[in-house]
This record gives sequence, C-alpha cells and structure tokens, in this order.
Amino acid sequence: MDERDYLGHDGLALAGLVASGEVRAEELLAAARDRARAVNPEVNAVCTWLDDHADQRVAGELSGPFAGVPFLLKDLHQDIAGTPTANGCRALAGRPAEHTGTVVGRWLDAGLVVFGKTNTPEFGSKGITEPELHGPTRNPWAPDRTPGGSSGGAAAAVAAGIVPVAAASDGGGSIRIPAACTGLVGLKPGRGLVPSGPVESEPLNGLATAGVISRTVRDTAAMLDVISGPDAMSPYAPAVPEGSFLDRLDEAPAPLRVGYTTRCALRAQPHPEAVRAVEHAAALLTDLGHHVEEVDPPHDDRQLARDFLVTWFVHQAVEVARVRRLTGAGDEGFEQDTLLMAALGRTFGAVEFHEAQERRRSYVAALASFHEGHDLLLTPTLGEPPIRVGSLETPGYLRTLARAVLRTRTTGVLRHLGAVDQVVERNLRWVPYTQLANVTGRPAISLPLHRTPDGLPMGVQFLGRLGAEGVLLRLARQLEVAAPWEGLAARL
Repeated sequence: MDERDYLGHDGLALAGLVASGEVRAEELLAAARDRARAVNPEVNAVCTWLDDHADQRVAGELSGPFAGVPFLLKDLHQDIAGTPTANGCRALAGRPAEHTGTVVGRWLDAGLVVFGKTNTPEFGSKGITEPELHGPTRNPWAPDRTPGGSSGGAAAAVAAGIVPVAAASDGGGSIRIPAACTGLVGLKPGRGLVPSGPVESEPLNGLATAGVISRTVRDTAAMLDVISGPDAMSPYAPAVPEGSFLDRLDEAPAPLRVGYTTRCALRAQPHPEAVRAVEHAAALLTDLGHHVEEVDPPHDDRQLARDFLVTWFVHQAVEVARVRRLTGAGDEGFEQDTLLMAALGRTFGAVEFHEAQERRRSYVAALASFHEGHDLLLTPTLGEPPIRVGSLETPGYLRTLARAVLRTRTTGVLRHLGAVDQVVERNLRWVPYTQLANVTGRPAISLPLHRTPDGLPMGVQFLGRLGAEGVLLRLARQLEVAAPWEGLAARL
C-alpha cells in the first residue's frame, strides 16, 4: 500500500480492505510506520514505540470492526501490561504497566494494532502538549502552533496522517481542544458510558473519560460502539442505547433547538474568529432546518473554572504522592509546574474541596434548565486560534518564586495573593468553554467547521443532555455531509 492509498482511507475503510483480503495488516502497519518516520520528527506526536507488541499482533489472527488498523494509545493511563506508560513524567519513564486497561482491552479486541503511544503533558494537566520529558508536540497545520492538550500527540498523529484515528482522553477538554486545534472530530462521552477499570473507577472524581480523535464521524461512532458499556469496576451501569451508534449514524436528526453563545467571563470580548466559527455553524444549522438562537451562558463560568482547578490541584497532589510512593522519586522526577500545582492542592482543606464538588449540582441544574428549552448548547471550542508553542511557558521570575515557595513550603501565601485566579486567567482563558461538560458529566463534541484566514482550524462545540451521544453523532454526520472538512495536513 502506498502512502496516498493509506492517507485516503479512514479507519473503517482500512479495516474493510483487510477484511476483503485486498491489503494485509502487515502492509498497513508498514505504511503507518513509514508515515511516522516521515512526519514525526517535525510534529513529535509519537513518544513511545511498541514495535514488538505490534509485530506480534499482525503475525496472529485479528478480528473485530477495526481488525488490522494501526492505532496509537495516549501515554496517559492507557496501559498494556508489560509496556511502559510514563504519563509525561520523568519519574515514570520506562516503567512497565502491571495491568491492561479495560478500554485498551476493548480496542485490542476490536482488532486494532497498537504500535506506539502519543505525547501528553505531565499527568495531562495542561491544554497544551509540551512536557519536559519528550518535548513539545507541534500542530501539523502550523508547526509553530500548539495542537492543544492533553491529547495533543493523538491529534497531531491523526492530522499528520500517521493513523486515521487515535486514542485520547478528556478531563477538561483534552479530546475536544486538540480536535479543534487540528481540524478533527473529538467526542467526549457522557460520564460513566465508557469504563475506567481495572485500576480506576471514576478518574479525576468523574471528570475524565476515554475516547478517540478521528478524521471522520463514522470512525468516532464505531469507536464508541467498541468502548461503551460498564465493566466490573464501574460505579453504576449507564443507559446504553439499543443498537449501534454507527448503524444509526445516517438517520438525520429531527429539527433541533440549538442555543448558541460566545460570551465568557474569562474574556472581556470573544475573539473574532471564535465568533465567526459559531456564526458559521449557526448558519449551517439554520440551512439544515434546525432552530438556532443566541442565548446567555447558562452558568457562572468563572466560578466553575475555580472549582474545576480546585479538583485539578488536589488531583495533582494525590498523583504526585502516588508516584513518589511507587518509585521513590524526589522532586527531580517531576516538572516544577506540577510540583507547584500539587503544593497548591495540599492547601485546600476537605471542606473547601467538598464545597467545590457540591457546586457541581448548581452547574447541572443550570444545564437542566437550559435543556428544558434547547436540545444543544453551541459554543466555540477554543477561546482563540491555536496559540504558539511556548507561549504558556512559566516566566523566569515566576520559576524563581516557585522554587522559593516550594523550598520553604509557603505555598499558602500564593493562594492569598490570588494564585488560583491567576492560573485560571493564564491557562483557561484560551480554552474556557470545555470544562462545563466535564464538571456536569454531559457529552460534548467538537467539529472542525471553521478555519481562520491563515488556515488554522477552529472547532465549534455542541453540548447535549445525558445520553445525547447519538444525537451529537447524527448531527455531526449531517454537518460533515453538508460542509465536508479537510481532516489531513497533507503539506507534511
């Protein structure tokens, strides 16, 4: 199979070629490796190679809806027993996993050929992908720009044509942000639909879930069919729809009531390109017969951002402590930003943390009220076009201050100086729209419906009720047909 043929098919199409005998799995793996060798030096999407595992897979019998299709896991809590998962962290580099993750097992059962893992920020803690361990991942559409995070390596790999679909995860936008940055499809399933065993039950206090980033809606739908449904470690059994997401994909959704907004408390004025992206999507929806109107944001997004970061900081504290126990690593095993977030997390008492969790109810109630009159909420996915690589790097003077605070264990002083609000402004201002779906557990999808005048992708986000994955996918398919997108950075 030559490169043009490989790049011209999505995952299901490649699986069809294998099933018909036109192509062998070994040929697809070779094509994926050739493409990776050609483009990975520039984009730095793949950080770990699992060659022995992949060679063993293609030498055996493969079955399932994606049998023989090359695939990449995310280097964050997506484990194959006996192979390394670093989570972007120096302390864990090269350390083999003890168990194969439940979702990873389902991907393997679907016949996928995993041959590597994609880059991610340390513990997935940023909306960019620039870990010290592996260096920055770059956007295939503009290598000076970020592909987003934390599934930035996955998005860059798909956009650059290494694989047609890649594993991802989303704890605050980490599927949708990279998809929006790179012109791809990114669905965050609703809470509980995709399991997290065998080690975890509800990762990040229920905020995080696994999924994929893909070029086509049908690959995303088929992948959700593969990974959805509870397992023995699930805290509850979600309502899984009858039949297949893929089988119903071409059923046009009934006319939908869509409320849209670009307003956000973290930005005095929405970025013009974010506004254009949403207005373009609203026009497309209207042409397709849907009812679209502008609405006010249904929730207090500034307070939600604070509550979201409280959860993240406490999670960082727990994660750093866990890795220290596991590896015996000192501070040198972690990035300074991670240590500072963990230190801030330790300053929150149990009551403060519980209050932040309890306020989820107000955000759920706000969305429930919104959904009484609307089926979907439409927003930008990004607050602005993909930012430049390195633009969120901590300035030198702040690094010096952080070293002093960590050394003297006076992190509490930073809270009194407004450090949490500063982190909100600095890190979430460019991606302020995605956390609502994680905090409330609702499904949301980013679609690549807009590009800036200089060709940078700008996705838009649709957020639905609990159980709205099928509606989101059918609408996405309808939009994909009406306004096809170019999901491949062929310039590479």
